[in-house]
Amino acid sequence: MYIHSLELKNYRNYESLSIGFDQGTTILYGDNAQGKTNILEAIYLSGTTKSHRGTKDKDIIQFGEDESHIRLNLVKHDVKHRIDMHLRKNKSKGVAIDGQSIKKSGELFGIVHMIFFSPEDLSIVKNGPSERRRFMNLELCQLNKLYYYNYINYNKALEQRNSLLKQIGFNKKLKDTLDMWDEYLMEYGKCIIEERQKFVDEMNEIVKGIHAHLTGNREQIRIAYEMNTSIDDYANMMRKKRDTDLKYQSTQVGPHRDDICFYINDIDVRKYGSQGQQRTAALSLKLAEIELVKKMIHDTPILLLDDVMSELDHNRKNYLLDSIQDIQTIVTCTGYDDFIQSRLKINKIYKVINGVVSEFHFR
Repeated sequence: MYIHSLELKNYRNYESLSIGFDQGTTILYGDNAQGKTNILEAIYLSGTTKSHRGTKDKDIIQFGEDESHIRLNLVKHDVKHRIDMHLRKNKSKGVAIDGQSIKKSGELFGIVHMIFFSPEDLSIVKNGPSERRRFMNLELCQLNKLYYYNYINYNKALEQRNSLLKQIGFNKKLKDTLDMWDEYLMEYGKCIIEERQKFVDEMNEIVKGIHAHLTGNREQIRIAYEMNTSIDDYANMMRKKRDTDLKYQSTQVGPHRDDICFYINDIDVRKYGSQGQQRTAALSLKLAEIELVKKMIHDTPILLLDDVMSELDHNRKNYLLDSIQDIQTIVTCTGYDDFIQSRLKINKIYKVINGVVSEFHFR
């Protein structure tokens, strides 16, 4: 699987852009705030319908314009595919696969698989639980369409239940309708919990060897899934917390409050680990993600590296470069010297200056 080309129109600081990629490594270099990350964002958005920044569609459209277009051309198992995305300020986005419009975003998953790696990912261990849940959700939605279906429906039910909790404050008779929403939440929530547990178990099998190598076998890592409630205790916890839910007008129980924890030599690295240990654990997690995706889709994902190399020391940088030799990788950086000197084969280099992209011939 690899991306052949990308076309943008009225996308952030790009009025118009057409750029081709090689199956190997492509480098986008230039000063900060020139538009390098915008290219990676557009690629990721076209494959997942979501910006890695969490940005709304209307904020992506170029200033002064009402809509934006993305076209991604890719090759998968020697078959060409095209993804077209139409972003509009006051309407939901339109998506087409090979010229055929799709009605639900979930239909896009499975066409292309991408892994985004930014400096912010190196802080995933020490940051709040919402970022770790987001990591699980983004990966599982790409890998598992059924998970995506359950996740979307769970969030709809959660939103409805929380709205109902607020309404009950004005009309006590509505309290009897909570049981119905509890059933909906538990139906979808149990499926989410089950798939997250499988995901963490599979990640654990892979991450151990990676982390041991990165630390010279001095440290052992373990990822623990901290579920807010177990499947067996779900109904009981919902009943116990109902009065609390009514008091705070929000749902206290369910996978929307889950977390994952990282243990190094059985010590909680979130609380007691050094910054170096936290960053190494995060790097191990991302590298394990790559290997898991390879295993699950029987193909190689597309790796988007957003200025990560400047955040890694020599050993971790080399390990990452060695791990991505067989993957199409698109990299942003302020300078390409580190890559030229590395063992990584570079296929294309583009210089980005204020939304203008030009190919740089370095040989």
